Amino acid sequence: MERGNGTVVTEFILLGLTQSPDAQLLVFVLVSVFYLVILPGNILIILTIKSDPGLAAPLYFFLGNLAFLDASYSFIVAPRMLVDFFSEKKVISYNCCITQLFFLHFLGAGEMFLLVVMAFDRYIAICRPLHYATVMSPRVCYALLLALWLGGFAHSIVQVALILNLPFCGPNQLDNFFCDVPQVIKLACTDTFVVELLMVSNSGLLTLLCFLGLLASYAVILCRVKGHSSEGKSRAISTCTTHIIIVFLMFGPAIFIYTRPFRAFPADKVVSLFHTVIFPLLNPVIYTLRNQEVKASMIKLLSQYVIC
Repeated sequence: MERGNGTVVTEFILLGLTQSPDAQLLVFVLVSVFYLVILPGNILIILTIKSDPGLAAPLYFFLGNLAFLDASYSFIVAPRMLVDFFSEKKVISYNCCITQLFFLHFLGAGEMFLLVVMAFDRYIAICRPLHYATVMSPRVCYALLLALWLGGFAHSIVQVALILNLPFCGPNQLDNFFCDVPQVIKLACTDTFVVELLMVSNSGLLTLLCFLGLLASYAVILCRVKGHSSEGKSRAISTCTTHIIIVFLMFGPAIFIYTRPFRAFPADKVVSLFHTVIFPLLNPVIYTLRNQEVKASMIKLLSQYVIC
């Protein structure tokens, strides 16, 4: 395919996670086991919250959406990565690469905004309990959910629009196991300084601001619960601790990847593996393991099916 005097890239070659056959086999087994065990757990969380009327509070509504987002996010990279372990030449078309990149940032940003919404929910529940039913009404919850989906779409479409305007005329080897902004931009046949700056502002700065804002909000919440009863304080601290763990798991790798110039670092692929495959599936499970109501409802649901 030609454009003027230059060749237009129609596909990219993925160099993969590692070139070592032994390491590839080990990663394949670990990711497969992890994927087959944790993914059903996320689906069970969604079914439990949907089936139990006692879990109708906004906290569980958002937890169910977090499980849905994370389960969906895990389908973007992991299945193709597992298939590519058995392929000598790992090829992805230009259109598929852009599509993968779009959904990666669409769902990733959606989850980031969802964590912000969940922090807001906890702030109102703990610091403004008398106004909680009014502020976090079902209509408001659905409006916040729509807003985070639209926010994720807007963030992702900007990323894609910037990349679509770049010329790609070779080379076409991506030093990764999936398509992402830092690797794709480096293959463009033009000066990408301005585009990289825009990308860092769009992804990196937004991620960093949300991360710092979340930490500040939970710090305020923890300070406010000092005067609560011992039982209420213990429950609030447990909930906030869980949220903070998820914030670090979600935002730590994203800050490492997107808030610096797009230069290769030895740890990039390992961080990307945890960011795209491992952590997303773990997030709802961590919430569930620290939430007695969800665990009890899940056990009840499973026992009903076992008895049947």
